[in-house]
Amino acid sequence: MKKYAELCMGRVWLLTRWLLLAGMTGLVVGVLGGLFGRSITAVTDYRGSHLWMLYLLPLAGLVIVGMYKMDPYKTGTNRVLEGIQTGAYIPLRMAPLIVGSTVLTHAFGGSAGREGAALQLGGSISGTIGKWLKLGEYDHRIMIMSGMSAGFSALFGTPLTATVFAMEVTNVGIMQYAALVPCCVASLVAKEMAELVGAHGEHFPLPSVAAFNWKNVTLVIILALCCAGVSILFCTVLHYTEHIYKKWIPNEWLRVVAGGCLVILMTKLLGTTDYLGAGMPVIELAMEGKVVAAAFLLKIVFTGVSLGSGFRGGEIVPSLFVGATFGCLFGQVTGMPPSLAAACGMASVFCGVTNCPISSLLLSFELFGFGDMSFFLLSVSIAYLESGYYGLYHSQKILYSKTNLQFIDTHTKE
Repeated sequence: MKKYAELCMGRVWLLTRWLLLAGMTGLVVGVLGGLFGRSITAVTDYRGSHLWMLYLLPLAGLVIVGMYKMDPYKTGTNRVLEGIQTGAYIPLRMAPLIVGSTVLTHAFGGSAGREGAALQLGGSISGTIGKWLKLGEYDHRIMIMSGMSAGFSALFGTPLTATVFAMEVTNVGIMQYAALVPCCVASLVAKEMAELVGAHGEHFPLPSVAAFNWKNVTLVIILALCCAGVSILFCTVLHYTEHIYKKWIPNEWLRVVAGGCLVILMTKLLGTTDYLGAGMPVIELAMEGKVVAAAFLLKIVFTGVSLGSGFRGGEIVPSLFVGATFGCLFGQVTGMPPSLAAACGMASVFCGVTNCPISSLLLSFELFGFGDMSFFLLSVSIAYLESGYYGLYHSQKILYSKTNLQFIDTHTKE
């Protein structure tokens, strides 16, 4: 009886401890992430009404390069993943660097997302808190995961996805369920804190529930196969452009200026600003069935040119843009409901570039509702299987094969 009581007390203490630590992480990261999200919205709106700001993009790039000269670790989202995998040091300076550089990228028209900043913001702050509290090695890694969940939830307003994403993205094939309660608590608290400071996530309720018949099922299977190919293309272009920049323009100052000038030139040639920043208005139009045929390809090019040259931001929102526009186009061509096709496209491409099927499924539920759950499940599963071992993050490990029960322990392809 005494041993049972001691066991119960130990479990209660463990729960209390993580409620406090994860709650504190969610509180801090949620407020900062919410303010960061609002700042991205503010600078994007300002750029939209002051188009001359685009011409200062090369100058903003020089400022970003100068900022990162202060970071000897060359930190990024890959560094956060390495912190979870191996305990690699994640400096606190990562937070202001990524936030400031991402705001500059969006303010002056670079094509990028914002979740990379959220993951790095959350990982660096929670990792630093764990270091200050002198947590053990494994608890420290859980703290980093909870910070990632908090950052993702604060920016997207999707606590279910945020909870699982941090556990799923690091090592594909296994999930560290010891982090479930901390990630859950941190994401829920962060969402509330972000909303408290005026930041709200995106939601795209579908107009109607599509019939689950042989025609729609067949079209969803074909769409998922196509989206797997699109996700491979997206990852390949992003990695390839970075290598090309470094090969042909070794000087990072000249590299970022060249990237900024290319973005300006492409924008002027196309006569539209749709492919600058995150592109949320275009995603909204795609969900309504309105899309330019080449939109998904153009966003891939703009994002590769921007991030490959040295501008900072995330890759996930651009992948959602690519998935939504490609899906909408597929729906228009095949007769599949364009809104459903856009939703399945977003979930499928997100899955293909992150190798996170459970997170992708949860994301589709939180963004689009549960009405078309069967289609989301089918499209995400196929996209995961057929997207191979490509991914956005080269530090992400594929521990188990996607095709059989085999331990392979390899990194994603670049």
